[in-house]
Amino acid sequence: MRMRAETIEGVLERVTFVNEENGWSVVRVHVSGRAEPVTAVGNLPGVQPGESLRLTGQWKLDRKFGEQFQVESCLTVQPATLVGLEKYLGSGMVRGMGRVMAGRLVQRFGMATLDVIEQEPWRLTHVQGIGPKRKERILQAWQEHRAIKEVMLFLQSHGVSSAFAVKIYKHYGQKAIAVVKDNPYRLAEDIFGIGFKTADAIAHNLGIEPTSPLRAESGVLYVLGQLSDEGHLFCPREALVERGEQMLQIPGPIVDVAVEALAQRELVVLEPVDHVPVVYLAALHTAEVGAARRLRAILDAPVAPLRIELEQAIADIEAQHGVTLAPQQREAIRRAVRSKVLVITGGPGTGKTTLLNGLLQILGGSPAPRGGARAQDEIARRILLCAPTGRAAKRMAETSGREARTIHRLLEFNPKRMRFERGPEALLEVDLLVVDEVSMVDSVLLYHLMKAVPDGCQLVLVGDVDQLPSVGPGNVLRDLIASGAVEVVTLTEIFRQAQSSQIVVNAHALNRGEQPVASTPESGELSDFYFIEREEPEAILATIKELVQQRIPRRFGLDAGREIQVLTPMHKGLLGSRNLNAELQALLNPTGETLVRGSRMYRVGDRVMQLRNNYDLDVFNGDMGQILRIDEVQREVVVQVDQREVVYDTADLDELVLGYACSVHKAQGSEYPAVVMPLHTQHFPMLQRNLLYTAITRGRRLVVLVGSPRALGIAVRSNQVRARNSHLAARLARGLELQYTSI
Repeated sequence: MRMRAETIEGVLERVTFVNEENGWSVVRVHVSGRAEPVTAVGNLPGVQPGESLRLTGQWKLDRKFGEQFQVESCLTVQPATLVGLEKYLGSGMVRGMGRVMAGRLVQRFGMATLDVIEQEPWRLTHVQGIGPKRKERILQAWQEHRAIKEVMLFLQSHGVSSAFAVKIYKHYGQKAIAVVKDNPYRLAEDIFGIGFKTADAIAHNLGIEPTSPLRAESGVLYVLGQLSDEGHLFCPREALVERGEQMLQIPGPIVDVAVEALAQRELVVLEPVDHVPVVYLAALHTAEVGAARRLRAILDAPVAPLRIELEQAIADIEAQHGVTLAPQQREAIRRAVRSKVLVITGGPGTGKTTLLNGLLQILGGSPAPRGGARAQDEIARRILLCAPTGRAAKRMAETSGREARTIHRLLEFNPKRMRFERGPEALLEVDLLVVDEVSMVDSVLLYHLMKAVPDGCQLVLVGDVDQLPSVGPGNVLRDLIASGAVEVVTLTEIFRQAQSSQIVVNAHALNRGEQPVASTPESGELSDFYFIEREEPEAILATIKELVQQRIPRRFGLDAGREIQVLTPMHKGLLGSRNLNAELQALLNPTGETLVRGSRMYRVGDRVMQLRNNYDLDVFNGDMGQILRIDEVQREVVVQVDQREVVYDTADLDELVLGYACSVHKAQGSEYPAVVMPLHTQHFPMLQRNLLYTAITRGRRLVVLVGSPRALGIAVRSNQVRARNSHLAARLARGLELQYTSI
């Protein structure tokens, strides 16, 4: 027999936990007549500390956590006491109003405070510290709060977490509810964090039929988006219809009609690839075709003559830097002088940096020592250096002694117009463009870069083809090499100074399919590459925590919070990035000013990572930073990223995660003084040679692998590079007779 429901009222003291996917929460509530706050659990989306709540449900005794009130329904009511009202207004939910100002308002107007804000706002200026401008800011923030609350209630009534309410309101404004009612599938396209399934749930609750053309078309776009996230630019039409049929649970012909309709609306492009009908998202088709056309135009333009005695210039470089260039490097310089597009690829320790700096000196007209050979052009050639990420650009600048920028900054991205200012109408003023970490460049970014490059420019593209491919769609570096359309130099010789590094030696051994040779702590050897054998996930986790907090800082003098990066193959599980971050935060930064956002906890001093490109904030996927300040009054978190302060609204914190541990994919383009990596068979789907290779080559001074020999063996043997659906190589090869050669 079901027990009778009870109703309690109280003031929300704090939110202990929120599951952002379904709104299930654990909260503490002050209930009149009880000395201690009670714990309430249930679906409580959007509730804020200080709010007065009327909760209906039942008391239950949890074996682990004791007495809890299990909530069946929740209603926000106006605070019933002055203390509750003051806490409600000062909780930070109204931007710009903190505890002090809330206290002044309640002291002046008492229980009528909310009525004054809504009906007699002119009276606010009677309160100390509130002038006309601040009054307007408070009113604007209050109206925004009320509007967001409406969106929250609307989402809650349709079974969707109200954690998205602020983002939806910020994107659509006062039209938010009307837009969602008209076409809920727009949410999947416009709002980060909301996927097709969430939008589909709203659509179902709004009465949209499962076979609706609107649903079928949105489903097709969702499938193509998923495939894009997996790296593909297109999908065979038959496979797309099959996948859409399975996901949407509707007949295939309806999906096929949706594909045709999307093509008519120019949202997708239908095209045969190797005589098979395929479907591209329109933007990806434009990017692939456009990048190929621009590269061919650059390749077809003549090379600007360089009046220089090349062999003497090479000798001067060797004399200046005290090095002897390898035959591969000498040949690369000769090819670079006569090539419009040169790809330089090779593993660590093969001299890519030395080669690149030599090329820059010769092609850029830098003075040679002792009055030796140099470019004789009256005006030195204009050189630009760039890389996909801020970290890679910074490292490029440090090793070359020249300015280097991210590709986005080079192309002058304008967040207000959501476009690059550099392009066909405003080409880059450059004679030689050098792009580093090209393995990270996806097809869309390549297209935008090539659009801004003049035909007469020479390109030098540097990257390690054995690393993981780009996070975005395409496989640019492999496609350029496979096309046969560009000159390619593959550096294979490990230089003597690099041979002493076990990181370098083992990275190359791994590429040959050989088991890494690692030192063990028990051996007492001082090395830069260790393998610590642990079989159970719990033991691996305990060892990683000990390494990061104590052993590595003590033996190698590295800072645990800034210089040691844990890399992991996966996000979920005991050894996934989410749990590792929580464990390392508790270990390395356990106290201080804290902000809870859903299931995440942010603390001043935390290392954090950006999850997506945010052009408004000028931060990009994979950028790392440190939390400097948390401002609960302004509802902002200030993060230092690349020596500048970035201000995050709390609504944008779902783009920011802890960065003590991250996936190997997110670490591409970065180097860290020390890398620690767990390896266990629970990571089986991701145990691939190129993933382990990428992780190992991120470590500059130290790499420590912790795990089972079996998992390591699986990663070494698994060398199946997953093919990506891309047609760039074939488009580049058409009509071109340049031949691929490797030296």
